[in-house]
Amino acid sequence: MALDVVIMAAGQGTRMKSSLPKVLHRLAGRPLLQHVIDAAARLQADRLIAVVGHGADTVRAAMAQAAPALHFVVQQPQLGTGHAVQQAVPALADEGTTLILNGDVPLIDTETARALVAACDGRRLALLTVHLADPTGYGRIVRQGAGVRAIVEHKDASAEQREIREVYTGMMAAPTAHLKRWLAQLKNDNAQGEYYLTDVVALAVADGVEVVAAHPADEIEVLGVNSPAQLADLERRLQRRHAERLLAEGVRLADPARFDLRGTLRCGRDVEIDINCVFEGRVVLGDNVRIGPNCVIRNAEIAEGAVIHACTHIDGDTLGVTVGQGALIGPFARLRPGADLGPEVHIGNFVEVKNSTLARGAKANHLAYLGDATVGERVNYGAGSITANYDGANKHRTVIGDDVHVGSNCVLVAPVTLGAGATIGGGSTISKDAPAGQLTVARAKQVSLPGWQRPQKKK
Repeated sequence: MALDVVIMAAGQGTRMKSSLPKVLHRLAGRPLLQHVIDAAARLQADRLIAVVGHGADTVRAAMAQAAPALHFVVQQPQLGTGHAVQQAVPALADEGTTLILNGDVPLIDTETARALVAACDGRRLALLTVHLADPTGYGRIVRQGAGVRAIVEHKDASAEQREIREVYTGMMAAPTAHLKRWLAQLKNDNAQGEYYLTDVVALAVADGVEVVAAHPADEIEVLGVNSPAQLADLERRLQRRHAERLLAEGVRLADPARFDLRGTLRCGRDVEIDINCVFEGRVVLGDNVRIGPNCVIRNAEIAEGAVIHACTHIDGDTLGVTVGQGALIGPFARLRPGADLGPEVHIGNFVEVKNSTLARGAKANHLAYLGDATVGERVNYGAGSITANYDGANKHRTVIGDDVHVGSNCVLVAPVTLGAGATIGGGSTISKDAPAGQLTVARAKQVSLPGWQRPQKKK
């Protein structure tokens, strides 16, 4: 049986007070719409359709790579939820089931969506409903016995109906053939002049089609975003859920309220994470890893026993970052894409490493840059030293052998190789290969000028 998924994403979101389309505002690092698309994609539907309107070109461009199978239809002008689904009708199959989701309700779970489709079973109109302690603003579910008879909008509800706590979430599954017929019958004879999708309930009842309800496992799945305050509230709810999962797995979070996960995080045993840490992309932490406060870690694997000190920024981007067993990183260090650090490596404060490999025990403890470099075991890389890896057009590599000592304030002009056991005198600019086991110094002769006087300011 064919399954089509329609995601309504045409609204302007005026309460967001933003030029960015509402469905592109980010929750846990991803656009709201992307969350819904990911959940829907796991249903393996025959067609995945997004109804766009406000900022349609911007939404298309944002989703082009993330959801290449997504089919777009445009609602212009926006004349209500029923009108939105009407625009998708030409793209729907003739038979089967159509599932309707909302692009601004990001945390719908795939299993809940699957249960809604199952409740429809190609024969019934299935509504996703939830019981809320405060249902203000939501359409109320009016039942006759166990069956659903109508959805009454809050503004139209009587005092008695406003006491109903079961509300419609804006998501439904319907037999596609019936849905097409009902959509064609919608009228806009209301104060807003809009076509309401909820009117299909009355049409289904009139046709003798059973109307049933399915329910989410958690209220968070059906909470929508209409304002910055609601987005912030949903962010904290989601992050609390992530934190509780990690705590249940044995991770020690110093404060679950000051933790942010914007991707996936896998932790070994006895991992400790201090406050205000942000994890993005794919992050793996081995056993006994300790993460200090105020760290940002993206697309990285950190091995057993490593310590990431406070205020360290790790961004693996597409290349990734690897930190070896027992390594010590930071505070205030920066690891960029392609940084591959071996066991017991030390990267100290204000040290930046990019596209470089450091072997066991290598140390760059402060105020240094290593870019496009291969660094051997037990190297000591002095403060203020840099690899000059870019000639203005191309990047070049620096190779530093085992047991090399690079003094402070050195410039290594790539391509250059420092042989094993070499020592580079402080303040040297090295543009030629340095022999193994020897002291290499390259700096101007020191001169003192007797009788020289410092210029004085004119009075």
